[in-house]
This record gives sequence, C-alpha cells and structure tokens, in this order.
Amino acid sequence: MNVFEIQDGFGLDHVRKTVRPVPVPGTGEVLIKMSAVSLNYRDLGVIEGFYNPNLQLPLIPVSDGVGEVVGLGEQTSRFKLGDRVSGIFTQSWISGEPTQEGWVSTLGNPLDGLLAEYVVLNEQGLVRVPEHLSDEEAASLACAGVTAWHAIAEEGKVKSGDTVLIQGTGGVSLFALQFAKLHGATVIVTSSSDDKLERAKSLGADFGINYRSTPEWEKAALELTHGRGVDHVVDVGGAATLNQSLRALRVGGQISLIGILSGASVESFDIIAAIIKTARLQAINVGSRDMFESMNRAIEQNKLRPVIDRVFPFEQSVDALRYLAKGTHFGKVCITF
Repeated sequence: MNVFEIQDGFGLDHVRKTVRPVPVPGTGEVLIKMSAVSLNYRDLGVIEGFYNPNLQLPLIPVSDGVGEVVGLGEQTSRFKLGDRVSGIFTQSWISGEPTQEGWVSTLGNPLDGLLAEYVVLNEQGLVRVPEHLSDEEAASLACAGVTAWHAIAEEGKVKSGDTVLIQGTGGVSLFALQFAKLHGATVIVTSSSDDKLERAKSLGADFGINYRSTPEWEKAALELTHGRGVDHVVDVGGAATLNQSLRALRVGGQISLIGILSGASVESFDIIAAIIKTARLQAINVGSRDMFESMNRAIEQNKLRPVIDRVFPFEQSVDALRYLAKGTHFGKVCITF
C-alpha cells in the first residue's frame, strides 16, 4: 500500500511517499481502508520536530481521518464490515479525565498516523461518523471538532444568552462558532481579513472584529458587550493574545486555551487582572471518545456540516501540508484517497 512518511529528518522536504505492506488486524483490531484525512497545525509541528525532536523515524503523520472497515480481527464486536469510522486522537482516552499515560497513544505522534491507504486500529479507539457527512467532512472531526466541542460544550458549558469570542477562522475556530450558535450564544469572531469575517457571519457569527485595523480588539469586544465583557474566549493565538483575551473577559468568565499560533510562552501574564476578573483558564487538548460520540450525536441531530476550505488528492499530500502552512485557509484542509 502507499503511505507518506517522515523519513530521515524533519521538515516537509523529508515527507515522502513510499510503500508498506497492508497491515493485518490482530485481536480486538479492525482494518480500515482510508477515504479521507484532514490536516491540523499539529501535523506541521510533528513534521518540523517541534513537538518531539527525538521522534523515532520513519513515521506516518496526520491524526484525523475516516475510512471503511474492511477487515476484522478476532474478538471484535463494536463494528461490522462496511461501517464508516474515524479514529479518536488519543487512542486510550475513552472517558473521564485525561491521564499522563494517554499521551503515548496519540495518532501521528508517537503512533503512526493515517496518511496511508490502509490502517489498523483497536476497535476501542474508533467511532462511527454521522451518515449525512461527506468523507472530507467526517475526516475533519477528530481533532478540530472534538477540541471545539470540549471547549464549548463540555468545559465551557456555553448556554443560551452567553457571549463567546472566537479567534480566527481555522478548523477549531469555525467548529467553535457552529457549536456556540448551536447552544444559543452570541458569537464575536476576530480575524485579519474582512472577507473571512463576512464568511463567518454567513455561518452565524453576530459580530466581527478585524484585529489588524483594530489592534486593541479586546476594547471592541467590551464595547459590544456594553462594558460587561464576554463570557467565554476561545484562544488559539497563545502568547500574543492571552492577555487581550483576559481583558475582554467578564468577571467570572472562562478562557479556553487551545492554540499557540503566536508562540508557546507568555513573557508577562497579567496575574492581577486575572485575579480581579476571577478568570478561569482551561487548557484544552482534544477530548475523549465519549466527547467525540456526544459531538457526533449533536452534529447528526442538527445536520451540521463542517466547513471545508480545500481538498487535495492523496498524491499531492505534501502540497496540502504546504498550503496549510500558509495560513490562508478558511476551515479545514483535506486529502482524499
């Protein structure tokens, strides 16, 4: 079978197509013929050696995908041949709180990922995907969708009447927008592009703030909430945005810390402001299988559709990764087999 591997060093120049034997499912495992995968910034971080400079190579990258069950190992009962399934990001995180041990079971680092024509996964690490979604849409759920669901529904407990500020228009951000509207919230979106802000409004966003023309966007958010502040901030920027997120927050509000697009280390965090606001800062690292299945039920019941920016064929997988790295996308970047 054809696969893409990070072969002999870090960087996109070291991601190459090669051939591996089709894997055979063991006890409790299923063989999946992949239909589509979607890309995340984490995939770029793995390929560049950011997350693990001691990563054992070669490694198949990419953590999110969907495919059809075409083989069953012994003692499998959760799925049947022909089922359309997606792997969960942390293969051992079924329910409850995350554990340190769970982080060694994440797809695409340190486990082989899904940028391969066939993969074998334990049946406990799989979920069925909503029937109304295309393969590309279903492939976008595992990281971006579950992360946003975890932030908005599980930890954030966003409810009707809340105001949620969402940074950017990438995969997680647009899922957060859709889920926040699903829960009856007012949504403010920030972006550097007026065109993207208009597209976000077409998805239900109530207000848009261009952070290039309005660099003190937290003041604009306060104005939009009549000085009260927002109930919840989905922060994907990290170092450069965290203090502004704090200043945009209402007293007792919550920040979901998700991304590090502007850096992973904050030089000066405004602790006094955090205390005055009695702010809650909740880091989000994807989610469990239970969260994935809860999200899928909500998506199915509401016929929600993920936002897909562009789809590449499998042969152009490296081009797809380069396109993601440009940061110009609106929604998810996908690859089909």
